[in-house]
Amino acid sequence: MSTPLQFPEIDPIAISIGPLDVRWYGLMYLFGFLFAMWLGNRMADKPGSGWTRAEVSDLLFYGFVGVIIGGRIGYVLFYQFPQFLDDPLYLFKIWTGGMSFHGGLLGVITAMMWFAHRTKRHFFTVADFIAPLIPFGLATGRLGNFMNGELWGRATDMPWGMVFPSGGMVARHPSQLYEFALEGVLLLVILLVYVKRKPPMGAISGAFLLGYGSFRFIIEFFREPDSHLGLLSLGMSMGQILSLPMIIFGALFITWAYRRNTKESKA
Repeated sequence: MSTPLQFPEIDPIAISIGPLDVRWYGLMYLFGFLFAMWLGNRMADKPGSGWTRAEVSDLLFYGFVGVIIGGRIGYVLFYQFPQFLDDPLYLFKIWTGGMSFHGGLLGVITAMMWFAHRTKRHFFTVADFIAPLIPFGLATGRLGNFMNGELWGRATDMPWGMVFPSGGMVARHPSQLYEFALEGVLLLVILLVYVKRKPPMGAISGAFLLGYGSFRFIIEFFREPDSHLGLLSLGMSMGQILSLPMIIFGALFITWAYRRNTKESKA
């Protein structure tokens, strides 16, 4: 039997400037935002894109606000609802930690709807533009989770099993790295390649939902369920239950996009 890997000693504080501690976790999200800004500007600069750099900045700002508000509300409602009922002010205690990707996604969708209305664009025009900007941020965020030694996976005897300080003296799947690779890097590559094929409006958004939902659903089999929730209906985790609508709507959006494109071509 192979000796499990030990979690590397990583100082969560990247830089200390006087009393200010800059943590790796925060830097990871900053890197994700900067990449989204760079890629968005590059896409806007292409001839005939229909976008300006100023619009990219506005869209990312609204999206950032949507992520924070939606992520917090989603975490509280999806994962900590009993605590919220006991203490409604818990919703605002962001410093205690707790963000939900699925809640953040709903927040971003709300922000996109507002931006589409304000700029008189079709919702899917906005959604298709922003979809490729998201995966890199997901990748850096999961890398931040790994560096914090949190959100580790289930116990395993695989050679790459890792012992996390907060996970007990048992080897676990480094599920944060699985998410980094699939939900982040691979999904980014898939979307960038798909964009070059110039699919019909709505298909890129659908590909993002279908891709993320599928990858997340699979990885949840290796990720440790939340201790206070465990496995829920049909033996699925909360993450899997929340990913199912993404898979369904992603497939529906892709189907709708191509059918709509076919009808317009025949008209």
